[in-house]
Amino acid sequence: MAADFLEELLDIADVDGDLDMDVEGNRASVSIVGGDLSMLVGRDGEVLEALQELTRLAVYRETGERSRLMLDVAGFRAQRRTELQQIAADAIATVRASGEPARLVAMSPFERKVVHDAVAAAGLTSESEGQEPERRVVILAD
Repeated sequence: MAADFLEELLDIADVDGDLDMDVEGNRASVSIVGGDLSMLVGRDGEVLEALQELTRLAVYRETGERSRLMLDVAGFRAQRRTELQQIAADAIATVRASGEPARLVAMSPFERKVVHDAVAAAGLTSESEGQEPERRVVILAD
């Protein structure tokens, strides 16, 4: 269903792109790959976030079930995940050295999840604070 929606969207927008489908854990993952897809990513992934939400809504409309589908365009999320893991590692080192909590910049839900996972893997605790769109991760000291 998600692939059909995205294929139709690409056709309407006259954008060349191929879809790669995968399942990561219990979450469907769809990647759009191909030529210049920057217009589908937008500034800081804003268009990508909107496309993901539209795709989830289309799946819900057809199936009546909520989807946890993760959409990536031109490897944007994969690259961003790597950057976020480094940001988290640096903040974890700072928290361990100073003993003080670290408040990171505001992030999207996807970005916060990546950071929370990295913090948990390092054996520390984190929480989110604030309201969208200014919601951020706080890494707590031991």
